[in-house]
Amino acid sequence: MKQFEGRVAVITGGASGFGKEFARTGAALGMKLVLADVQQDALDAAVAELKAQGAEVIGVRTDVSRGEQVQALADAAMERFGQVNVLFNNAGVGAGGLLWENSLKDWEWVLGVNLYGVIHGVRIFTPLMLAAAAQDPTYQAHIVNTASMAGLLSPPAMGVYNVSKHAVVTLTETLYQDLGLVTGQVRCSVLCPYFVPTGINQSQRNRPTDLANDAPPTRSQLVSQALTDKAVTSGKVTAEDVARKTFDAIREESFYIYSHPQALAPVQQRFEDIIGQRNPGDPFADKPEVRAGLVAALRG
Repeated sequence: MKQFEGRVAVITGGASGFGKEFARTGAALGMKLVLADVQQDALDAAVAELKAQGAEVIGVRTDVSRGEQVQALADAAMERFGQVNVLFNNAGVGAGGLLWENSLKDWEWVLGVNLYGVIHGVRIFTPLMLAAAAQDPTYQAHIVNTASMAGLLSPPAMGVYNVSKHAVVTLTETLYQDLGLVTGQVRCSVLCPYFVPTGINQSQRNRPTDLANDAPPTRSQLVSQALTDKAVTSGKVTAEDVARKTFDAIREESFYIYSHPQALAPVQQRFEDIIGQRNPGDPFADKPEVRAGLVAALRG
């Protein structure tokens, strides 16, 4: 897709982080915008900001873990603008800790947003895009699913998050293959960012009360949260940088999008371990002090 002006973008998690920067970039390119977010006040503020800049935009409060709400989002987009050209399945949350210490509610919350949010987006919006493509040979569309470098690696004390993002990577790879069987007008990409200051480390603020844990956080969960806070807030690549790279990838029809391509060495090592039938290597091999600190914190 080379032309963005006048095209319609739907962005989940659109009130903060990557989503907000996707919206800002899209607005600067003349796109019409549909922002979805579970946090109403942040959503209202993002819509107001974009309208003040002259963008044509609506906001739809959406819990992406609920299929009926994603359907309502699609209905609102079609009612207002008549089509969707770019879908950013971007809403995401984070949780950590040793795998066996995560509660069922942890799994339901993280997989609900990170995985089922993407599932609902793909199953609801893709048919709309294919129908538009069948009616108009000039129509083009693109789906961007936000995964993570954690979808290509398996770092410790991040199991729930890792599982959700690995699933998004393979889902999007399969979507790429499936779309290629039926059309050349609808494309897709997977975004795999590393640590970027987006606020995802504060995602507990929007955790539903019915999925809140009864017990206090474990030692490993507190340690994981502290490490994530430090890594996310100290990131040098900005969400704006990532948004710019993502739009470049849409233009160039590039599938894999990385915020830190220089950090792919552990991914290569992982696949070499798989091919060589070796036991999983140390994901902190290049930063042994991180592993040492994690071991010390967990063992007390």
